[in-house]
Amino acid sequence: MRFILNVIWLVLCGLWMAIGYVVAGLICCVLIITIPFGIASFRIAGFALWPFGRTTVERNDAGAGSLIGNIIWFVFAGWWLALAHIFTGIALCLTIIGIPLGIANFKLIPISLMPLGREIVPTDRPFATR
Repeated sequence: MRFILNVIWLVLCGLWMAIGYVVAGLICCVLIITIPFGIASFRIAGFALWPFGRTTVERNDAGAGSLIGNIIWFVFAGWWLALAHIFTGIALCLTIIGIPLGIANFKLIPISLMPLGREIVPTDRPFATR
């Protein structure tokens, strides 16, 4: 079932969401000092392409640096990526088959707002950390 949902997700919204994250990552990598944000953006792009069967968990070793980084990310990139998830989720929820995809889109909003200090793991081991 995950495979079918992931394929439908990829066709309806996953590709466009991943492109948004890749664009944000490229912009961050061009500005040399924001390369860690670019890496986080590329990581989330992979998650946005194939989200079913994976989840995010907080990292135990994330400190004050990730908090400050998340604030910077929120100001420059997070809010517009979260808006894209909101609008896409609403559009998907207008159809019956799109409701699970819309809900998955809404679940991606927290990581789009604050990606640092989180890790993407398979759902069969959601408590795994580094």
